[in-house]
Amino acid sequence: MPDAPKLTAEQRAQALADAAAARVARADVKARLKTGRLTLPDLLAEAEQDPQLGGMRVSALIAALPGYGPARSAALMRRLRIAESRRIRGLGPKQRVALLASISDPAESGS
Repeated sequence: MPDAPKLTAEQRAQALADAAAARVARADVKARLKTGRLTLPDLLAEAEQDPQLGGMRVSALIAALPGYGPARSAALMRRLRIAESRRIRGLGPKQRVALLASISDPAESGS
């Protein structure tokens, strides 16, 4: 396994700052989803332009939706055949459509 790249102190500090900013942005999005101030279609559109949001795991996104938790999120992802490790930017067009349809149709989501 190759060694990690050698970074200067400035590069390391910048990488840490970037990672912290991404965590804050993702936490904000999850809070907005949970309270209903942000919709799933809006988030998916926003994630196309924002690499910090695009790197968010789909499982975390679903679990942040009202009425969903880790178990229900995992069940939905299995049904839609979305890998646990999948990130928003890695969703295919058919997966996006299926996810939006499942979330917008409560009868289909299993509630």
